[in-house]
Amino acid sequence: MERTLSIVKPDGVARGLMGEVVGRFEKAGITIAAMKLIHMTKKQAQGFYAVHKERPFFDSLTDFMSSGPCLVMVLQGENVIAKNRELMGATNYKDAAPGTIRADFANDIEKNIVHGSDAPETAAFEIGYFFNSFEIAG
Repeated sequence: MERTLSIVKPDGVARGLMGEVVGRFEKAGITIAAMKLIHMTKKQAQGFYAVHKERPFFDSLTDFMSSGPCLVMVLQGENVIAKNRELMGATNYKDAAPGTIRADFANDIEKNIVHGSDAPETAAFEIGYFFNSFEIAG
């Protein structure tokens, strides 16, 4: 059993896509083990994306991620990291496969609806950033 973090970013929340994203996870057989709506401060977004602090997009990314509410979730299941990344589609929505979340709903490479952990180590850090063990079912 594997766990990963998924975020419906501020653009997805503002556009009313939380239910659509959750529905796609459930239809794919992914279990949602935890979920909450949060609004990160700029400092919290900077902490979460600290791995990218030297990248040119760091400031705009953390401004965006602190611009409105996000839906953070712990997803659980076999090979859930790969399954989630397949459902999300490529980071650049223009490269995302038809039928993926980003291909269907994104219109900006940064404001691309969803975030998902890319590896078990990343998932462990990201889940721990937003959830304590008492908040995760299963």
